[in-house]
Amino acid sequence: MNNNKEKKVTEAILDRLSAERRPPPSVYVILLVAYLITNVIVSLASRSTAQIPFFGGTIPFSSFAGVFSAISEICVIFMTFYFGKMGYVTAMTLLIIQFPSVLAVTFTQHNRTSLPGVFVNLVSVIAVSIIYVNNKRMEEYQKTLRYRAVTDMLTGLPNRFACSELLKALVKKGDKFAAVSIDINSFKGINDTMGFETGNAVLCEIASRWKTIADTGLSGTLDFITRVSGDEFLLVIRNYTSDEDIQRTIRQYESVLHNRLTIDNCDLYITASFGYAEFPADAATRDSVISYADTAMHEVKRTNSSNHIVRFTPDMLKTQRTIEIEGKIREALEKETVFFNLQPQFNMDHKLRGFEALARMKDADGESISPGEFIPIAEKVGLVDKVDGMVFRKAAMFFGKLLRDTGADILLSVNVSVRHLLKNDFLDEIQSVLQISGVPAERLEVEITESIMIDSVDKALQCIDELRKIGVKIAIDDFGTGYSSLSYLNKFPANLLKIDKSFIDKMNEDESSKQYVSAIISIGHIMNFDVISEGVEETAQVETLREIGCDYIQGFIWGRPLPQEEAEKLVWESVRK
Repeated sequence: MNNNKEKKVTEAILDRLSAERRPPPSVYVILLVAYLITNVIVSLASRSTAQIPFFGGTIPFSSFAGVFSAISEICVIFMTFYFGKMGYVTAMTLLIIQFPSVLAVTFTQHNRTSLPGVFVNLVSVIAVSIIYVNNKRMEEYQKTLRYRAVTDMLTGLPNRFACSELLKALVKKGDKFAAVSIDINSFKGINDTMGFETGNAVLCEIASRWKTIADTGLSGTLDFITRVSGDEFLLVIRNYTSDEDIQRTIRQYESVLHNRLTIDNCDLYITASFGYAEFPADAATRDSVISYADTAMHEVKRTNSSNHIVRFTPDMLKTQRTIEIEGKIREALEKETVFFNLQPQFNMDHKLRGFEALARMKDADGESISPGEFIPIAEKVGLVDKVDGMVFRKAAMFFGKLLRDTGADILLSVNVSVRHLLKNDFLDEIQSVLQISGVPAERLEVEITESIMIDSVDKALQCIDELRKIGVKIAIDDFGTGYSSLSYLNKFPANLLKIDKSFIDKMNEDESSKQYVSAIISIGHIMNFDVISEGVEETAQVETLREIGCDYIQGFIWGRPLPQEEAEKLVWESVRK
């Protein structure tokens, strides 16, 4: 009983999508009263012999009979046009009742002035009939448009638009519901191997089974199943009392897929992934509840678990974001849109030492993606070496031309990940880029994180020795944040230690932090390394670093990461000093 009531609500929402805008019933009453009043006036005017003063003369009152007759005909036409069958029946009834009285006045009373009224009456009958017939045709056309607007033409299920309108109404009323995003597993394989016609037949059969559950109420909840696109469906569940009810309903939809589908004498076994989110418990808007349900569904596919039904949790957003950023990284690498900025490095007298090339990336919409976000993901999914390589090639090409144009005595510093450094062709890549770009080996500095000294020390040392032989300088990046020992550090033929920003930030707030930075600088100098501090942002930090013997600084206080044009301008300024 409740199911039928709720289905009527759903149907009303769908009807509202294309229902014509009719005037309120009060307009119908006004037209009817106006028709009756004007007919009374017409009857009185046609028999009157009175004269009405008019601009210094007089005119017979009977002359107004035609005017009010025309007004009455307009009223019945409006009734038919705006109120459909009810208006047409009313108009025809009034005209038919009026017709004998007009004939009687014309022939029994020999009132020839009523003769035009007979023809006006006939014309009105024809006019309202034509209007009504045309309106009926328009209504049928509108019904067809409405059906197409809210229906998926392949499966006969409601489409994305219909579902969106339903959810909009439910959210507006604050009704609790669960949105279930459904994706047919391995459906692309069916299309590829058996053709699109077979794929369409599979979708229609699945839709038919699910529609039967929704229409008959077999699940025990009120369900609304819709095809969103391709092999994706959305199920809206209402009238449940617990999360167990939601999962029980979803399992009902999953279970009908266990029965084999026979299409063109081929038996197919279909499975699907179900991800769901609840309003308002998981999401506060229509768009977010659908998005979260999609996220949960993609989590099912990502984990490839035997459990095909998963509820959204906030942790999934991180996973989904990782997948999204990975896709953007791959796209940027494919289109070679990964680019670089150059952050200047200075000695303590504010003389330009060189630049560090920093990876930068934008998405397809031109929005910047933080390197703090995409670099860790690139490392996680094994793409960081490709990012490093693209930044190195592009930066080296720019830097080689810059050196030739300006003759500046500066360095280009590039980051190299552990994965990149340990590739078999890493040395060949470095030498190839140096040759093509024209950058002298002694003008290149390769930054390596100190964690490599734990991960693969022997192979790393071999590679670093080869780099040093051709003249490339080596910097140990983010020193102090890892777990390297002095014995490992002593083995590394490095030229530079880079102190991590986290120590610089606390240096002037805590004496022990200052002593720690001072100790790193002393150790670096004892081992014949120069030392550069990263993330220097305050004048007080510059003064402290100068006091404790730091060699170079890098940070916002003297230079933010620059695009190529601004970096070139800075080099020309340093050359002219």
